[in-house]
Amino acid sequence: MNTVSNIGLSHPLRGVRVVEFEGIGPGPLAALILADMGAEVTVIVRPGGSAVGDRLGGGGAHPLRRGKQVTTLDLKQPADRERAMALIASADALIEGNRPGVMERLGLGPADCAAHNPHLVYGRMTGWGQSGPLAQAAGHDLNYVALTGLLSLAAPAGQVPVVPPTVVGDAAGALGLAFGIACALVDARSGKRPAPEGGEPRGRVVDAAIVDVVAMLGTLVHWIRAGGQLAAGQPSPFHDSPFYDTYVCADGGHITIGALEPQFYVLLLNKLGLDDVDAASQYDTTTWPALKARLTQLFMTRPRSAWCELLEGTDVCFAPVLSLDEAAAHPHHMARGTYVSGQPGQSTVVAAAPRFLPLR
Repeated sequence: MNTVSNIGLSHPLRGVRVVEFEGIGPGPLAALILADMGAEVTVIVRPGGSAVGDRLGGGGAHPLRRGKQVTTLDLKQPADRERAMALIASADALIEGNRPGVMERLGLGPADCAAHNPHLVYGRMTGWGQSGPLAQAAGHDLNYVALTGLLSLAAPAGQVPVVPPTVVGDAAGALGLAFGIACALVDARSGKRPAPEGGEPRGRVVDAAIVDVVAMLGTLVHWIRAGGQLAAGQPSPFHDSPFYDTYVCADGGHITIGALEPQFYVLLLNKLGLDDVDAASQYDTTTWPALKARLTQLFMTRPRSAWCELLEGTDVCFAPVLSLDEAAAHPHHMARGTYVSGQPGQSTVVAAAPRFLPLR
């Protein structure tokens, strides 16, 4: 049963009209985020579909088109470009994910659209951004995360960096674009920013480069690094400590421990019966290798379910490493309605986030 809902509340973007020029990955996800918040999204798809999209998605139902109005247009044809511009003229926002210059060559760039809709928020989803030496280069999620320096943090000492789970960069970029569009819509609709002399447009171009958004989300990393906790060549709580790591269980399952705070670390030691370990030496890096080896052996003595029974829901900062199917069936997600099981052979549907509740 879903205990967190938006019942009784209208969607915050109700009445906002968005035109999406369908790409792959982050652009469609950004549009879906807006659609889930109540925006009316019309997605323009090209004839014949996308070879990459069909390959990655298996050619089945397209979950990123959920809640959208789909229209097929061949933008190489003048009549279809005119139809696209007609949609843009009555829209509040636009999303496109082409390389810089493509929309301009089609006659659908920001200046072209502004002539028909001066209040338009023009969202541009790219990997590298609209400018800079890499702007015209191809790239994918892994490349963008690598260039921010954050991928290097996924490398245990002396090992190759682990590829981030699925599409972390693309997902971050999508959320950044959706946030940027929402911010620009507030400005465009407020009427508080007067048009400059000459009647220039009030709209905005939102340059959402995945590499920029991921770098921005690394602000916490740079703060921690400045504090000496991620310094090169030195032990890090996030890579080397025994109290922040993933462990293998007796049945081959995995669990995670994240007891960074002293009080949580004390509780972890108590729960595990490690009364001989000095909690006050938590950040004494010389003790880490031996204690990590000890915990590795300890967690191998019981199956994952036993550790869940002992530690889950406590302040130890614990969670099991779940498969996608297990995650959809977990009691916490079921209580919140986080996942909606799809039909056999279809992908699991993830509910909109964040949630909205009445202000009491």
